[in-house]
Amino acid sequence: MAAAFVAQARLEAALQAAVSPAEKEQLVLEHVREMDGRDTDLKVPEFEEGLEWVNTEGPLLLQNDLCGKVVVLDFFTYCCINCMHLLPDLHALEQKHSDKDGLVVVGVHSAKFPNEKVFKNIQSAVLRYNITHPVVNDADAKLWQELEVTCWPTLVILGPRGNMLFTLIGEGHKEKLFSFISVTLKYYKEKGEIKDHGIKLKLYKDSLPPSSLLFPAKIAVDNSAGRLAIADSGHHRILVTEKNGEVLYSVGGPKSGWKDGSIFEASFNSPQGVLMKDNIIYVADTENHAIRMIDLTTERVSTIAGIGVQGADKEGGKTGVEQSISSPWDLAFGTSGNTEDSLLFIAMAGTHQIWVIFLKDGKLPRGIECKKGTCIRFAGSGNEENRNNSYPHKAGFAQPSGLSVAPPEWNCLFVADSESSTIRSVSLKDGAVKNLVGGERDPMSLFAFGDLDGIGINAKLQHPLGVAWNEKRGLLYVADSYNHKIKVINPKTKRCATLAGTGKASNVIGPNFNQTTFNEPGDVCVGEHGNVLYVVDTNNHQIKVLDLEMQTVSVLPTSSLDAVDASKSVKPKKVLRLPKSADSVQMAPLVVSSGQILQFHLKIDLPEGAQLTEGAPSFWAMLAEGHEWLFVGQKISGEIVDLVNEPEVLFVVPAQVQTNGLLLSIDVCLYFCSKNDNNCQMKGVSFKQPLQFSNTGQGTISKVNLSFSF
Repeated sequence: MAAAFVAQARLEAALQAAVSPAEKEQLVLEHVREMDGRDTDLKVPEFEEGLEWVNTEGPLLLQNDLCGKVVVLDFFTYCCINCMHLLPDLHALEQKHSDKDGLVVVGVHSAKFPNEKVFKNIQSAVLRYNITHPVVNDADAKLWQELEVTCWPTLVILGPRGNMLFTLIGEGHKEKLFSFISVTLKYYKEKGEIKDHGIKLKLYKDSLPPSSLLFPAKIAVDNSAGRLAIADSGHHRILVTEKNGEVLYSVGGPKSGWKDGSIFEASFNSPQGVLMKDNIIYVADTENHAIRMIDLTTERVSTIAGIGVQGADKEGGKTGVEQSISSPWDLAFGTSGNTEDSLLFIAMAGTHQIWVIFLKDGKLPRGIECKKGTCIRFAGSGNEENRNNSYPHKAGFAQPSGLSVAPPEWNCLFVADSESSTIRSVSLKDGAVKNLVGGERDPMSLFAFGDLDGIGINAKLQHPLGVAWNEKRGLLYVADSYNHKIKVINPKTKRCATLAGTGKASNVIGPNFNQTTFNEPGDVCVGEHGNVLYVVDTNNHQIKVLDLEMQTVSVLPTSSLDAVDASKSVKPKKVLRLPKSADSVQMAPLVVSSGQILQFHLKIDLPEGAQLTEGAPSFWAMLAEGHEWLFVGQKISGEIVDLVNEPEVLFVVPAQVQTNGLLLSIDVCLYFCSKNDNNCQMKGVSFKQPLQFSNTGQGTISKVNLSFSF
């Protein structure tokens, strides 16, 4: 293959000196003619028998199925951000030239990580990235080695006899790619060597049933409002749900797009990171290369950074839609001075850096002051490395994909650096970047991965994607994606240990953490005041809920999601809150058991001459702070339109309960008016029902009267 590389180097040098498009086209044509005459020396070896294929009816052969075609071999590995950046170029190329025109793109998956060699995982990646051309699993990298490929991504362009013509290494060669293909097709059509037969495709996505969630990416929790925000990446939408899974909002989807405006018309493209606070949701809109903001109060979506296409800027300094960015993957709030949540940190996977947006005027460590809206680099040189350094701009990251801010006593930002398989910390005092666990000391090595509990660099991870700080426990949780595990780190000792997962990619809801399984979990998020861990189980298309106190696992129900058409936005429901002046009623303790059904009957007496206000949102709500897992699959709130028939609230004791007792609250909020003077009021009452658990009397039904007079 040395002759091909020499000829290509000669072409590249000539193209740099060329001025006009016609001159460049002539140089490419001369190169094709030269290479065409050498095809006996530069034939690409045939695909081996027994290789696994995606998106085809069966294996393809260069000298049979692809004979008479110009073939683009895309050597990629599905974790690689640069490979992801190349996919839009290939998609556009396939839109311009079909197999009938003589062009076929074949993805050659040559894995970096052991997890990426597994065929089912490649199938999931093909679906996730909407790849519609054939993909072959070159698990042992034999074709990679025979063609002397050295990095991801690499494009090898073949003529209609399987003869090697061009090689393009890395991303950012769209103009050359289109030029090379256009000239090559024209040349071989004039020679009569292009055949117009179709390739027998069988798209993997067409064989799968619809899913409520499709490759969910990240999750955020707003404990004050009792809500979750989920980046439903495969459906290109953001979901806001109750903690029992009931959908409050669906913004975007099902198709990708980039549109601001009403939440009922806005669109996203494979969103990843989400943050939620005070009715505002920030979104890392990854494939739009933008940061978006959803305002649930005004029901509007806006762009606060990014121009809608990938940028190459590694410094920043501009504001809003004037600042181009590259593949933002996760977000975290930060504090500038004494102003809490005035910064928005960005894991900028595309440039291997950490950036920040100023939500208010402020400054970074070392006294850099910026105006509101400024989007600027915080740490990372932009080189893909595992380099720690006291100077933040000299440090190197490798596709940072998860962020979490620690409290003031730690004063740092934790980073899941996926391609170096490390967890790093960035000081919020001076920007110093340090290793926490994983990786090795060589800053150029991105292959120090594995699955090993231990301390510091002796611990090994495999492509971690998410981190979450638990303030209550002083621990950091990690979505160790390619090990299909959730791990926990004590930052004081740097000890990293497996919390949940067997290491096997499957979907088992075990009775405890050790028997539960995951499939490439993409994120973790701490909720319920440190007692619950939400896990985005990406390839299982679900959210798992880990109760850290009772060591139990449940799944956020998707029954309400099944009713949500991904092509429509959900009309938002009002957030149910009890008035601050609400009364409290302490009930006598109840002894309950597994499977028991409690029927709470609300017997509320209004003042004489009063009636419920027609059309006003009177409601009941059930909760148990710190134990929201109890309500998975149960109705936790409802409207009250009539007090005569005693509104009923049902609570089913879960099958597995590993606590002695808890305090259940039944909150009631009523709007009522006097019949005589039309004087209207809002009143609330909270019934506090202690529960004690036992193992007797399973499956019984008990009626409980909750009585109160206003």
